[in-house]
Amino acid sequence: MKKFKIISILIVMMVFIGIRCSEDFLTPKPLSFYAPENTFVDANGLNAALIACLRNARHEMYGDTPPFISEGIFSDIAVEGTTDKTGVHMDMPAQILPNENMDYSDRTKLGRYWTEAYNRIKYANVVINRIDVAKWKSEAERNNVLGKAYFHRANVYYRLVNQYGDVPFILTEIMEPKLDFYTCTRESILRKIKKDLEFAALWVYTDAQGCPIGDINNAAVNHLLTKVNLSLGEFDDAIASANAVINDGVHSLMTTRFGSYKDDPTHDVIWDLHQEENKALAENKERIWLFVCSETLTEDGASEKLTVMRQAVPYWGGAGKNKTPTGQTGTTDQPLGAKVGGKAVEIDLVAKYGRGIGRFRPSPYSQFDVWDDPNDKRHLYPNWITMENLVYNNPVLKSLGDPYYNKPLQKYDATGGILCTDTIRSWYNWPHYKLFVIDPTNPMPQGGNGDWYAFRLAETYLLRAEAYCWKGDLTNAAADVNKVRNRAGCASYTPAQINIGTILDERNRELYYEEPRKTELTRIAYIYAMTGITCYNGKTYSLANFSTDNFWYDRIIEKNKFYRDQVKAPFYNYRIAEWIVLWPVPTAAISANSLGHINQNLGYPGAETNITPMKWVDGAGEGSIVAQ
Repeated sequence: MKKFKIISILIVMMVFIGIRCSEDFLTPKPLSFYAPENTFVDANGLNAALIACLRNARHEMYGDTPPFISEGIFSDIAVEGTTDKTGVHMDMPAQILPNENMDYSDRTKLGRYWTEAYNRIKYANVVINRIDVAKWKSEAERNNVLGKAYFHRANVYYRLVNQYGDVPFILTEIMEPKLDFYTCTRESILRKIKKDLEFAALWVYTDAQGCPIGDINNAAVNHLLTKVNLSLGEFDDAIASANAVINDGVHSLMTTRFGSYKDDPTHDVIWDLHQEENKALAENKERIWLFVCSETLTEDGASEKLTVMRQAVPYWGGAGKNKTPTGQTGTTDQPLGAKVGGKAVEIDLVAKYGRGIGRFRPSPYSQFDVWDDPNDKRHLYPNWITMENLVYNNPVLKSLGDPYYNKPLQKYDATGGILCTDTIRSWYNWPHYKLFVIDPTNPMPQGGNGDWYAFRLAETYLLRAEAYCWKGDLTNAAADVNKVRNRAGCASYTPAQINIGTILDERNRELYYEEPRKTELTRIAYIYAMTGITCYNGKTYSLANFSTDNFWYDRIIEKNKFYRDQVKAPFYNYRIAEWIVLWPVPTAAISANSLGHINQNLGYPGAETNITPMKWVDGAGEGSIVAQ
């Protein structure tokens, strides 16, 4: 329970995160004392706390088994693919329980969404609470810092209310032990963070005003505000906040070659956009908010690697996983020159594709069903890799004179017999252009010290398309979706082809392993339930029975064959359930809150003790949380 940090007192040490470039805002500035009264006295001191927010936000994507895995496997696009161990999340109704360990080694880090969220809220609240204690050069400087603090708090709560629903809403700095938290309504939390983001949109600096790469800029504020506006069903406001990004004169979709590969005719702009060394370039106008990482940093996980290849590339080189038609072990993930069976590797596939373990395993929908245009650059070689693009590289094959050495992998032999012994983990296709991040320190690379998009303009277009779609303006919705599709070489959709399902399809094609898919599906499920708009599947939904009948579940069953067919893995069958649209609040958080009451989500043990949640009301300051 000590990990439940919403009761802890912040004593800030100067924070340290940095990037490879020379941006000064991430350079540590030692102070004489670390006490809050000596630290939070000016813009530099308060920015230190906000840099801690940036650091903790990055933790979602970095390190082994990052929390982000859960956003994919609780959705239509992917499942947990590591079939060699128990404890991984496959049988969701049996495993997703309030008292289960959700932060467990290389099995799951889902639980960090709760603990890390309240850490970031703590840092943001310190800045908000002390904003007028510090000395400022101008009102603009003050409000820029305050606006960034509002952004960080809002970003965390946006995720929490679409992961857990109603949650404790903390608007003040906690300066002494506190055990009387109460659950607050999702809708009122969204109302408050919208208000805060609208303030931030007026004051947070733009890139043109000198906002450093990696820090929160005005476009990031409006991008998040668009998601909040959508969540509230305020679609005209969502269009307006998306317009503020799309029409800001700074950002644009990248449609021409740029960066390190721009003169290489074997690649295209899709490849350029996602190469690690290109993401922070000034010429990259599509970047809105970038997680930055540096190999020179060692403090508090700042140098954790972006292990995207380990997580999302198949375990293609596992011993015996992919056999030749002659029955021999066909592949090895050992590097060039390494000995396998006493023979040196001559065909180095691991340097070319990375060493994956198949943890983030795409559904057949992500691999095949979603691709509706044969000219889509995102689904063509060398951006998209199929298992048949790999060759049998086990050097023992060469010594045996095996005719399949250096020939493309095959899934079946001539009689139709399967040659891959684990088709869940070791045989699937993937977006190489997005997942390949070099690591010169590792001869078997899994992903290095790379930057990663947090927000990108392509998503802003798709968010605006969604807002138009909810309003029934399918002409404008189609135009925005087509901006993204046309850049990838796809034919345009007609307005008649547009619905929320086709927008979700385009999000999958464009934002695979970027968007928090579970969060966005749950957000959309709430919109359907809140508005009563008829879904493309012919159903209508209601908030009254959200935990037993919702779009999130129906979309997963519609698109993700693993859950729909309850596919059998070595230790579990894949299963999902309607109530898992919201994750369980950890039992430890509820139990330790001895003087208050935190509700449990319906469908989980403990929900029978729920009480009416509190509600934020406008007009009474930061701490205006009242009983309904």
